[in-house]
Amino acid sequence: MEKKYEDQFIWDSLNVTATAYNSLVNQTNSNPEITAFGDSLKPGLKYIAVSRDLLRMGLKHNTPVKIEGFEGIYLVKDKMHSKWTKRIDIYMGIDIDAATQWGRRRVCIEYGTLKKDNN
Repeated sequence: MEKKYEDQFIWDSLNVTATAYNSLVNQTNSNPEITAFGDSLKPGLKYIAVSRDLLRMGLKHNTPVKIEGFEGIYLVKDKMHSKWTKRIDIYMGIDIDAATQWGRRRVCIEYGTLKKDNN
């Protein structure tokens, strides 16, 4: 029987502040379709940026993340400015209204660490 994607990971939880962002020049930089890791952003992708302290805690590039209030699994594809701590930024394409409505909230996330016995 094939393992479900989620079953390949050990899931840890963490409370963070969650904000939202769009791939627009005024919210990112002069090349808003490219993340700090070099990945391409396209509306509809389930990507997040994480504060650099979370990178050091194990939420590194491509780490799967479940976010309270959202369906599915998001991937760490971007990193935030070093001034932020214990924070994620949820990618919401070019939908500024959705990002504004989300605002800033405290949420619980679960992040996956690959199990050692995966073959």
